[in-house]
Amino acid sequence: MAYDRNNVFAKILRGELPAAKIYEDERTLAFMDAMPQTTGHSLVIPKIEAENILDLDPEHLANLVKVTQRLARAVNAALHPDGIRVMQFTGAASGQSVFHVHFHVMPCYIGQEMKGHAREFADPAVLAELAKKIKAEMK
Repeated sequence: MAYDRNNVFAKILRGELPAAKIYEDERTLAFMDAMPQTTGHSLVIPKIEAENILDLDPEHLANLVKVTQRLARAVNAALHPDGIRVMQFTGAASGQSVFHVHFHVMPCYIGQEMKGHAREFADPAVLAELAKKIKAEMK
């Protein structure tokens, strides 16, 4: 399948859709998932056209993983979850629903079940506040 330049993440990168941004540099963007499965669920994407992890060269993948680790540390420091799940899906059969490569950083809390994938939008004000807390911990 060819890269779809109209996918939701491509639109976020072009500024056509809003996002509660946490971190941005010349190669990556981290932001809150608009349909979170858990409190603090965030995403990291590269700023290049890549449908999945198989499309990334090792340099871009290494950078993406580095930023994902920084984000996971910031989520941990800001939200104090009981655990963190880092996930990446490649292909529809694996559960990928947006065909722009991305990593999920999902805080896990004892006693709180995760919501289903892509079920309901969160309040943008809540996402903005979470992004602010996490951004303050990005090092």
